[in-house]
Amino acid sequence: MTSTTTTPPKQSGGLGRRRLGVPSVTLMIIAASAPLTVVAGGVTTTFAVTGVIGVPIGFIVLAAALAVFAVGYAAMSRYVTNAGAFYAYIAQGIGRPFGVGASLVALVAYNAMQVGIYGLFGFQMSMFLEAKLGIATPWWLWILVCIGVVAVLGVNRVDLSAKVLGILVALEFVAVLVFDIVSFSVAPEGVSTAGLELSNLFVPGVGAVLSFGIAAFMGFESAAIYGEESKDPKRTVARATYAAVAIIGVFYAFSAWAFTVGIGPSQIAEASATYGPDLMFVFMSEHAPVIISDLMQVLFLTSLFAALQSFHNAVARYLYSLGREGVLHPRLGSVRAVSRAPWAGSLAQTIIALVVTLGFVFAGEVMGLKNDFAPTEFLYPVLTMFTWLTNTGAMGLVLLMCIIAISVIGFFRRDRRGLGRWSTFIAPLISAVVLFTVFVLIVANFNVLLGQAETTPVTFVLPALLIVPGVLGVIWGFAIRKRNPELYARIGHGIEEAEADLIDGEGHRGI
Repeated sequence: MTSTTTTPPKQSGGLGRRRLGVPSVTLMIIAASAPLTVVAGGVTTTFAVTGVIGVPIGFIVLAAALAVFAVGYAAMSRYVTNAGAFYAYIAQGIGRPFGVGASLVALVAYNAMQVGIYGLFGFQMSMFLEAKLGIATPWWLWILVCIGVVAVLGVNRVDLSAKVLGILVALEFVAVLVFDIVSFSVAPEGVSTAGLELSNLFVPGVGAVLSFGIAAFMGFESAAIYGEESKDPKRTVARATYAAVAIIGVFYAFSAWAFTVGIGPSQIAEASATYGPDLMFVFMSEHAPVIISDLMQVLFLTSLFAALQSFHNAVARYLYSLGREGVLHPRLGSVRAVSRAPWAGSLAQTIIALVVTLGFVFAGEVMGLKNDFAPTEFLYPVLTMFTWLTNTGAMGLVLLMCIIAISVIGFFRRDRRGLGRWSTFIAPLISAVVLFTVFVLIVANFNVLLGQAETTPVTFVLPALLIVPGVLGVIWGFAIRKRNPELYARIGHGIEEAEADLIDGEGHRGI
């Protein structure tokens, strides 16, 4: 945090404007949710842990809830265009100090999601090379390599990232659809609809199903982060959000259903517990040419990479927004002269990923933390880095969405701007109640999500990583109000459209 007497330099410039259309933003959102990763890893984990057959219909229920949330979120996006998204929405809907607190929670949550996925990527890459080529390599080596690649893309034009992610996401969809087709062709117990019946969802364990399921959608809310770089912010954000929710919800539900059909409803829970994320690839190797299974494993890795790049971009833009408005160090508000990418925020996120990764390596290899997971210590990066951080990130993002729903009501309280009560009050209120319920379920099932049989210090430390920065952020916001009213007035308001256009015309300082 920087001194509250500092005014953010306007010459730092703005992000690259008018580069992203609805398809590009939608692909960025879907990339964050990592479709192949969710189907291969998330779906099997949910079946294994809960034993609930109604996982497929659970995705439909969650998609419907998030679609209701998107109503108010999209309505507000027409009037608030800011790379800080959650931060700006809460600042303008509830109050600037709470916006600052939310910004720090968002930073922790997005960083946790991104860095956690690195743990799974490093593990999968190491295991794949050993299985296929007989090359034994440390899991952390591939994380370091991947951090470098993500960093390079992060400081280049955002439409370059969009193109790369678009290709990877398209390949993911093809891979999962091939799996779906094979599953329905095998169908050892026939094409059963058991996974789509609500009676098989609302049973003991439904809380854990919804807790796991909501994590599969994380990233769908990130459309607003790209508002300043969208061709038509007032329409692009809303359309991309709706499109992403619909595509993700239907695709995940259909593919999870295909899983139950391909393995058999009576066997899916046991098979998932036995093989975990490898179940998809084991199934494909038995019922399709081996080359297809191998290609799917490669695409599993690219799926993780796409999610890493998407979350990296989100964190970089949050840091950019906070630096531009003086909440954090003004230098974070810098962009590159050529690419208009938030290079300082991107570099900061890269350093965070590097430091946290090295911290887990030191804890596991030097301090011997991985020995606590014997006889499965080889899963150390998955059981700690991936599981701990991604579930913490999901918890933080669900909490923020609850607050966003309330912020929408606050934003339109005095002036509905010609919109109806459905989008400005009723839908946000419903989504706030539903999302808060999901948040409570996550808290109640947190040990289950972390794979712990009982409460440990980690159960409390991880949520504290979200709550403590949020509280400190609110205090920091009130301190700014008292010491620097001019800077306080800028919180959550970014730059006006006219000022942005002026910057575009005059050029700006960068590297």
